[in-house]
Amino acid sequence: MDVICEHCRATLNIPDEKIPKGQKITATCPKCKNRLIIDTRKGVQREEDVSPTPGVDSKETRPGGGGYPESEDEALEYYEEGVKLALVLGENAEQNNQIEKHLDAMGFRCVLADNPRKAIGKMRLHHFDLVIFPEDFGGVALEQSPVLHFLNHLSMSVRRRMFVGIVGENYQTMDQMMAFALSVNLVISKNDLGRLSMIMQRAVSQNERFYKIFMETFRETGKA
Repeated sequence: MDVICEHCRATLNIPDEKIPKGQKITATCPKCKNRLIIDTRKGVQREEDVSPTPGVDSKETRPGGGGYPESEDEALEYYEEGVKLALVLGENAEQNNQIEKHLDAMGFRCVLADNPRKAIGKMRLHHFDLVIFPEDFGGVALEQSPVLHFLNHLSMSVRRRMFVGIVGENYQTMDQMMAFALSVNLVISKNDLGRLSMIMQRAVSQNERFYKIFMETFRETGKA
């Protein structure tokens, strides 16, 4: 779908599969930062100024109030083609900032989410090259994590293109057996976050080499 920003006339080419049917979503113009509202229930598009009216909550709320959006999927951000996206999850702002600093240095554009519902909503709408979150994200044990459950039920073709890391108190950084047991690509000790960029570069490089060999083997056996 091509969406034209009426403010700066930029054209946003948003893949149809990224736009939920029968919902109203918002998209931010990457050039002027104004907000577009795309209503797929009526096929209506209109633009709103990014600055909210004083005293008025610009988000739709559930019936009966409460101030919560009907769906976390409503906020559709637009990212330039070719940008490497990293989804950083967690409620600890200091830890998130530390992780974001290292990933920024590696060329990632970081997107933050502080609860599982937001995280899953963002993953439904965007492809993230990297996802990293603490083992207790959302206040639940890892085996009950809705984020890990969502990741483990992605199609293999999608999951293979994502690098997933978990941060924990008692992990040994780059323990491959533990990562395999958790169905993730990397486990990181919280104490090692200060050298995250070095760890990530090594782990991502190993992962890329593994899948290169994996895909070459598939091709040789006629399975790819």
